[in-house]
Amino acid sequence: MTRLSLDTLPMPGSMTAASALEIATAYHSPALLNHSLRAYVWAAARGVADDIPFDAELLYVAALFHDIGLVPAFDSHTVAFEEAGGHVAQIFAAGAGWSVKRRARLSEVIVRHMWPRVEVSTDPEGHLLARATATEVVGKEAERYSAGFRSEVLERFPRLDLAEQFLTCFQAQAARKPGSSAADAVRSGLADRMAANPLESTV
Repeated sequence: MTRLSLDTLPMPGSMTAASALEIATAYHSPALLNHSLRAYVWAAARGVADDIPFDAELLYVAALFHDIGLVPAFDSHTVAFEEAGGHVAQIFAAGAGWSVKRRARLSEVIVRHMWPRVEVSTDPEGHLLARATATEVVGKEAERYSAGFRSEVLERFPRLDLAEQFLTCFQAQAARKPGSSAADAVRSGLADRMAANPLESTV
């Protein structure tokens, strides 16, 4: 990926986007907040680079809420964290005046970020967020972003102690909800894949 920078990516300037950032900032740890913002950046950059049209506001809000089900205030003992996050996001979006259809789309994007594959033809935002979060957590496709762009993103939004926090959250989810996607990820060697993430060693 060349000729892309943070300043060239579409950044939604709506009141809803600003409110979503305010809520995410209030409830996420600094590491999870930066992770959510980077998830949007990787997703938007991939959409621009691959010429995939996407709804920037929908993708941005989904990125900010995609892990809110891991936060203690919204953690659910009955459903997977991505489903819980989808519910929280729908309630937020209802307050923001989004239509029922748009609220449902927001939830879909959040739930599908844990799917192994999301078809771009049916859900471009879900496709981009799923790819972006895989880049974030285990470094999948990280090499498709230029070294300069990776450095710019990580300088603006440092990873902090994300790896430790994220793995701890997933292991807790797996212990309480053995049938969840988080449990599947832990059983399939998430810890080793996270340790090999090249973004963890990028300066």
